[in-house]
Amino acid sequence: MATDEDDYMSDTFLNQLVDVRPGMPMVKRVKDALRREALHKEKTIQNKQKSYKQHERESRDAALQSSLSSENKGFALLQKMGYKAGQGLGKQGAGRVEPIPLNIKTDRGGIGMEELKKRKAEEELENFRKKVQVKQQMEKKSLEDFRDRKKTEREKRQTEGDLRKSQRACEQLDSEKGINVPKDNWYWPEVINDEAEHIEEESSSEGNEDEDEEELTPLDKLQYVTSYLRGVHFYCIWCGTAYNDEEDLNSNCPGDTAADHED
Repeated sequence: MATDEDDYMSDTFLNQLVDVRPGMPMVKRVKDALRREALHKEKTIQNKQKSYKQHERESRDAALQSSLSSENKGFALLQKMGYKAGQGLGKQGAGRVEPIPLNIKTDRGGIGMEELKKRKAEEELENFRKKVQVKQQMEKKSLEDFRDRKKTEREKRQTEGDLRKSQRACEQLDSEKGINVPKDNWYWPEVINDEAEHIEEESSSEGNEDEDEEELTPLDKLQYVTSYLRGVHFYCIWCGTAYNDEEDLNSNCPGDTAADHED
């Protein structure tokens, strides 16, 4: 008569079997075995992919991290002479403790290749610095040109404003003295009407204007008008004052330019 162990249809025997049907849960030990096998295969593949240099570097690093033992002949001789691990070299123990670092050449470059690479790197760095310096100089010059241009535009606007003010003062002071015709047509503000055309014709007939004469700049006109105001009317546009006479003007007016009146 067959026992329960011999009964292949019994529950005891069936529970010992691993159910590999799709969708059915695995036994934990089977899962662990499959996972270990997968990790082992992955590690094996990674090790195969490593180059000889990588293996060599890893082995060297591992050896450098480990201290010498008494099995090393050189270390054993030091110990016989009284040396202890962690102690500095020399009689007083004041020498170096750590070994001299290794500088292992791992590439295929010939002798002098490192020096050549270093020199090329220094040249590239120097060229880069020169480019940066040239760029900075160009930016500085561009900024200076911009400032000069703005300064020129500001001075031009200031000159034109002073000229208009001088022309108005000249017209007013001439009128107060009974002068109906300006010394030149641009000594007074420009007026577009029949009277201005008549004044221009009179000035032309008197020979005050030469057709071939070079056109004056606003600064030239300003200097002429202010000189006329100071000489004829003893008036300074920057002081805004009409002085009594030439002596009063020279004594109390700082000068005949706008710069003389700046603080």
